[in-house]
Amino acid sequence: MKPNFEAMSKAELKAYVLEHRDDLEAIRFLFRVPPGAEVKRYPPVCTEEGVPIEENIRIMEEAIEKRIAQQNH
Repeated sequence: MKPNFEAMSKAELKAYVLEHRDDLEAIRFLFRVPPGAEVKRYPPVCTEEGVPIEENIRIMEEAIEKRIAQQNH
């Protein structure tokens, strides 16, 4: 019988997935985006040909730096 993933905390679910690495349902649940969650989408960092898009790279670097600063405060 599978556990109720919905009732598990994020830490419990991570621990379960580490112990049951072949449980695709648990893995999908761990990485799902909860309904109503705000998701920030970023533009691609390179073209389909593999050419870097400098402006998009700069946008993501700034977002990462901002996130790190928020977590450190």
